[in-house]
This record gives sequence, C-alpha cells and structure tokens, in this order.
Amino acid sequence: MEPIITSLLETDLYKFSMGQAIYHLFPSYSTTWTFKCRNKDVHFTPEMVEEIRSQIKHYCDLRFTEEELKYLSSIKWLQPSYVDFLRLWRPNFADFTISDDAECGLFIETKGTWLNTSMYEIPTLAIVNEVYFRMQYDYDQLLESFKKRLSDKKQALKTNELTIGNFSEFGLRRRLSAEAQDLAVMELSELNGSDKSIGSVCVGTSNVYLAKKHHLVPVGTMAHEWIMCVGQGNHKHNPAYSNWYALDAWVREYGVLNGIALTDTLSTECFLRDFQLTYATLFSGVRQDSGDPIEWGNRMIEHYKSLGIDPKTKTLLFSDNLDFVRADKIYNTFKDKSRVAFGIGTYIANDTDVEPLNIVMKVTDCNGMDVAKISDTDGKGMCKNPDYVHYLKRCINWRMTHDEG
Repeated sequence: MEPIITSLLETDLYKFSMGQAIYHLFPSYSTTWTFKCRNKDVHFTPEMVEEIRSQIKHYCDLRFTEEELKYLSSIKWLQPSYVDFLRLWRPNFADFTISDDAECGLFIETKGTWLNTSMYEIPTLAIVNEVYFRMQYDYDQLLESFKKRLSDKKQALKTNELTIGNFSEFGLRRRLSAEAQDLAVMELSELNGSDKSIGSVCVGTSNVYLAKKHHLVPVGTMAHEWIMCVGQGNHKHNPAYSNWYALDAWVREYGVLNGIALTDTLSTECFLRDFQLTYATLFSGVRQDSGDPIEWGNRMIEHYKSLGIDPKTKTLLFSDNLDFVRADKIYNTFKDKSRVAFGIGTYIANDTDVEPLNIVMKVTDCNGMDVAKISDTDGKGMCKNPDYVHYLKRCINWRMTHDEG
C-alpha cells in the first residue's frame, strides 16, 4: 500500500494551536493516549495490524520541509519560536505500542511527552481508517459511492435545498482515504463565489495540508485534551475547575487571538461557571461537541445576554455528528440570533454505502494521573479508571451545589 500520510502538515490545525501552548507553558507534561474502536462488529485482521504498523513507521520518518514551515509561519498566532521547534521535531516510533491484543483486533497506545503524543492522534486515526477500508472492502466501489453522494451534496447546496451558511470540513481523523478527503474539499470549495445566491460556503478545513493545497483557511482552536491535561494533569488542581485553568492558560498564550472555547469537557453547565464576563468577552465564540445542539445554542445565547454581551457578535460553532440536514435546521434556528458556523467531518469525508468506523484515540493519563471528560452525551468519555470518573463527578457535583463561581 502506498504511504497514507505524506506530510506532517496532514493533521488538524488545533494540534499546532495546542502544540505551541504546550511548548511554551507545559513542555514537561507527559501523556498516554489509547485507541478505541466503538463499532462492536468491526475486527482488524493481523494483516491490517501489520499494515497499520508499517504506515505509522513511514509517518515517523517524515520531517517538516522549509516550505511547510513557511506556511505555518503565515498563521498569525503561530510564533517563530514554535516554528523553529517544529524544524527540529520528528515523530518517535518508540512512543508507539501496536499489537493485536484487543477485542477489536487492534491495540494502539502512545506514551511520551505531551508535545509528542498529542501530535500522533490524528495521523494514527487517518491511517487506521484508510487501511481498514482498503483491506476490508472493494475500495473502488466505495469511492464510487462516495463520489455519488458528494455530487448529491453539492447539488443540494447549489440549489439552496439546504442552507447552512459558513462551514468547514473536519473529517481527517475518520476519512475514507486521503484521496476522498482531497476530492471533497476541492469540490465543495469550488462552490465558493461561483454563485452569490448560494447560501452555503465552505470557508476552510481542519486539515492543514489540504488548506495549504487548496488555498483555504485552516480551522481549529482547542480540543478536549487541552482542558483535561491543563486542568487535571496538575495534581494540585481541583479538577472541577479544569475549564478555568485551561481558559486562563489559553489567554496567557494567545490573548484575543485564536479564541473558540470548547464547552463540554466537564459538561456545559460546569463550563458556564468559569465562562464569565472576561473570558466570554475575550473568546470570539464557543464550540458544541455533544448534547442537544438546539438546547445548547439557546443556553449559550441566554448566557451571553446575561453578561450584557450581544450574541450576534459571537460565533456558535457546531461540530457534533453533523450532516447537512442537521446543519440546515441549526442554521435556520440561530442565523438571526448569533453568528453560526459548522465543522462537518465524517459526513463529508467518509459518506459511502457502508457504515463508517467510530474510532477514537484519547488521552487517558497525564503526568501519571488519570484524566477524563464528562461530556453532555453519555458514552463519549474514555477513562481506564472508573473510580477516577466517580471522583471527578463528585468534584463537579460539589462545585455545582456549593460554589456559585
């Protein structure tokens, strides 16, 4: 099989955004990341495991080119010190443990510095996806069904059958293949400006490599790992205040730049205790990644209003399990109340005649301590130690009943 990851830019932008903050503020932190396949009927064969191992080895041989570093330097919040670090940085295959010792037939875990292991998540998941679909199915048939569905999506947007405003492609980690994602980003971005009557615009992609290739905006701020590690990786912190520690560190690094806050790491209810006037003013918006999007949007609008902030000056970014139909409903609910944007992943990058994989790779340990998230949807968290999850929930419950923020 040809190499799947061919550039170190082929990751989501928020890995660089978080990477710079880790480099400057938490360079000594160490983490463990664990792979999980949530599809109960999926099994990876020994041949797949060997191909995945080979592909990850190839990824670990890559280096940033000067052209790629120049491109990263053009992103206004990435500083020369971090770009110079990336000039020297390389993935380390010794950080990986890969075997067939798992119920699904594939075990992957990475251990090392947070600077290193954070960068492995997205390329690893992209590799696992593409190996699985190429070796399990007739890939050419899958690609044809992908192209047909992509054509239908374009037609729905061109005719305004569905109107979703600004959206970005977020599908790298669960894409059918590099070829399919490239095609989707290219064709959807070609609609931009072609007809001013079209009510939907593909403004960017989280895949930095494709953003560079297709002259789109690379999109991405922070992920759950940021709140989990900053808030729970320091043993002196009360983990119920993880959002405050994470937001404070982000503002120290970026000020008013690069500011979309993720609300659901410890539940949105807990997040709002810390997202008071200062942070709500500094951050340009918030991202929804679990729970009911309509309820969440209404709650965020009311929260902004309670702080005396006009919600129309802020962005509600929706990114949880979206397709164009769901996005159309959300957009038409909030378009007159706030700025609305979408990050749409699997539905764009892996929509075929077969069910996509539901795979994740999550941070499960930081500095020798368990970490976890308590999202707005049951089952989205991943922690090796149930006792720690109970402890975290108790901390959050105590705060919600005793501390008004």
